[in-house]
Amino acid sequence: MAKAPIVIVTTDTVFHRHMNWSGSPHTYCEALAQVGVVPLQLPTTTTPYDVDALLDIASGVLLTGARSNVHPARYGAAPTEEAEPHDLSRDAQAFGLIEAARARDLPMLGICRGFQEMNVAYGGTLVAKVDDLPDRGGHHTMPEPDVDNWFRLKHDVEVREGGMLADILGAGPTLVNSAHFQGAFDVGEGLRVEALAADGTVEAFCDPTRTFCLGVQWHPEHWVASDAASRAVMQAFADAAKVHASGSAQRKAA
Repeated sequence: MAKAPIVIVTTDTVFHRHMNWSGSPHTYCEALAQVGVVPLQLPTTTTPYDVDALLDIASGVLLTGARSNVHPARYGAAPTEEAEPHDLSRDAQAFGLIEAARARDLPMLGICRGFQEMNVAYGGTLVAKVDDLPDRGGHHTMPEPDVDNWFRLKHDVEVREGGMLADILGAGPTLVNSAHFQGAFDVGEGLRVEALAADGTVEAFCDPTRTFCLGVQWHPEHWVASDAASRAVMQAFADAAKVHASGSAQRKAA
């Protein structure tokens, strides 16, 4: 019986009880478990470390959402208060993982901040507040104790025909949640836009030169148990990880 593949999950630096901790919301790991892969959280540290040994046994990378934002210096912009807060340890971890995943053709899924990290890693830029752009609005849902309401499905994105996301969800409108301040401004080189909001905001893209390299601005992990479209995105990523793991096992056996 084939073993479930391991997927690396990015974490954030969280200040708690006078100390820095590493972690991410439980929903990401729970969603991965529900689609049949093993989530393995990678801690943030101020001292860099080599993750090659871990990448040798991993079959995917999940770039999670976060409270923090990519530091503007990463995309050639000046730091501003509206672009805060930042997490330099998370930046270092995530951008190193993206580079390694691309080199190894590891399946990769970026969600919210992870989508933005992917865009910057490919040479794109970000806007600090999407809702402040002309003719934009409704992308940020304020945090609240009722987390299901915070992450409620609230607007459609139009999935473009002929792309990776269309293969997963079908072309046309798909209802998603929306909890982001920042968003893609200039899309990174080599990334293909897969879905747009009605106001033109880029909601998904992929790297068509890789086996599975998809970024989505929304949070499919939150509704993986009850929303068909959310589950389909997570399942497609998990299936790609399983294929990668199977191929790795065959290469080791040869």
